[in-house]
Amino acid sequence: MCGTAELNIAQANKKDEFYTQLVDIEAELKYYKNYFKGKIVYCNCDDSAVSNFTKFFILHFEDYGIKRLISTCYKPHYTDLFTQQTSVPATFIDYDGTPETLRPKQLKGDGDFRSKECVQFLQESDVVVTNPPFSLFRDFVAQLFKYQKDFLIIGNVNAISYKDCFEHILKNEMWLGQSIHSGDREFQVPDDYPLEAAGFRVDAEGKKYIRVKGVRWFTNIDYEGRHTWLKLTEPYIPERYPKFDNIDAINVSKTKDIPYNYDGIMGVPITYLDFFNPEQFILIGNEYSLNVAGGRGYVNGQRMYSRIFIRRNPNAPQPIVFTMGNLFESATI
Repeated sequence: MCGTAELNIAQANKKDEFYTQLVDIEAELKYYKNYFKGKIVYCNCDDSAVSNFTKFFILHFEDYGIKRLISTCYKPHYTDLFTQQTSVPATFIDYDGTPETLRPKQLKGDGDFRSKECVQFLQESDVVVTNPPFSLFRDFVAQLFKYQKDFLIIGNVNAISYKDCFEHILKNEMWLGQSIHSGDREFQVPDDYPLEAAGFRVDAEGKKYIRVKGVRWFTNIDYEGRHTWLKLTEPYIPERYPKFDNIDAINVSKTKDIPYNYDGIMGVPITYLDFFNPEQFILIGNEYSLNVAGGRGYVNGQRMYSRIFIRRNPNAPQPIVFTMGNLFESATI
């Protein structure tokens, strides 16, 4: 299993070229089918030869009503001291639904998403859908907002804690997707990727796969599930919800334990954002945006995990109290 430590190593070595599986792409994009009609889609961190993002949009070009698909890949340029030859050239496809436009063309540069020609493609597009390098996630998100693009991208849940990323979440400019709320996901990796993580496999064709924990979709495209009300079953009992030593808020250890009858500020796990409905709760901030002394919340002298601080939306209707009877058919949170 590839966790935070392994991801840090991968980032340090720039070995974060993970190929998203088609099944995971299908599971998320089905919620946005109507959105894509008439859109120019840009996959700017993808190799059309292996990218399942590119494959998905080619397969669904007509039924999703896509206007145009652009896919670029990154191939770092370097010069061999002996042969003076560069690496395999970076390519792109510019697909309009006709077979001849599926033929890859060579880019002038290396295909870096920050390069001039890739930024030009970005400016021409309506929406970006891809799996950017985890090590460059901040830069990637900053570029999307600079050019005011819609996006649906994969990243690590820890990106929620990045100051600049959280600011977008706090302003309701970015949120988590629908299909991944927990667990891990399998990614194909390049042939030269070292299989040092606990969860990996090699298939019959010799392709390498690793399992990565804490994966999430990040987007600014609205979807119906984002407005689902979190079912709350627990009443507020002061003894059960102690206050932070250094924050005027109560601590809630698990999302499912958010009390239905508390109107003050609550510190909840960052994974609460998997279920965040802006009509139900208001985001107040996190430890850094609130300038919390010590950088984290403390309860009875004990340092807590990172928290997001919320309170009930005053414009929301009175909460429904869910009992075991009316939760019988509800999903577990």
